Amino acid sequence: MSNDLFPKGAVLVIGGSGGVGQAVCTEFARAGSDVAITYNKKREVAESVAERVRALGREASVHQMTIGDASGVDAAVSAAATAHGRLHTVVVGAGTLATQVSVGDMSREQWQTVVNQDLNGFYNVLQATLSKLRAWGGGSYVHLGSAGHLRWPEGDVMSVAPKAAIEALITGIAREEGKHLVRANTVLLGVIEAGMFLELTRQGVFDAQWVQEVQKSLALKRWGKPEEVGQAAVFLASNRAAYVTGQRIAVAGGYGI
Repeated sequence: MSNDLFPKGAVLVIGGSGGVGQAVCTEFARAGSDVAITYNKKREVAESVAERVRALGREASVHQMTIGDASGVDAAVSAAATAHGRLHTVVVGAGTLATQVSVGDMSREQWQTVVNQDLNGFYNVLQATLSKLRAWGGGSYVHLGSAGHLRWPEGDVMSVAPKAAIEALITGIAREEGKHLVRANTVLLGVIEAGMFLELTRQGVFDAQWVQEVQKSLALKRWGKPEEVGQAAVFLASNRAAYVTGQRIAVAGGYGI
């Protein structure tokens, strides 16, 4: 099934079992898209997200993978394509839980982990999906990136640096693949009340002083909500953004301005 807002097929949400990813899946379903959900370890969470999608009247499928495993990515993408017939959008929102560390204190192992999982993982997704999007007559990529590109957040190198490299790839896809009707855009995430932020808060990484300092840099004095990320991703994937490619929407409360 499809509607006028999206091409035929489903959105593939890489990392759909994550805190932000769950909201992305739900917002696509609300907007009228079927959803293919990937997870690494949280199968029960992914299945519950699929049930929410179905409750909204859309079709859903669930697929296990980690983006750092190329063969696993290939298998999951093929299974999602089989389940839905076609994918109109690939949302890439999976990533390593990044330790807060300065550039100078980051270990070789930490660097290699985020590069192998996040950056090389994005490449794995690209390799598994681009030829399919071309064959289907087009589609789009939506990367869930970091608002750290707008202003460097001290201690966040493990998240921001690999995402910056992915941003270069997004720009390359937009420039080179437009002739195949493939678009590529990014949602730059600020502090969102879900996923990594909540986990690091639970670990005590972000204390009251950190909260106070970060909110000084925001025009809107609150944290973002995961559904707000989902709504931006829906717009970029939809036919309403059919002439939008190579762009970034910051869902970050004015961080960096």
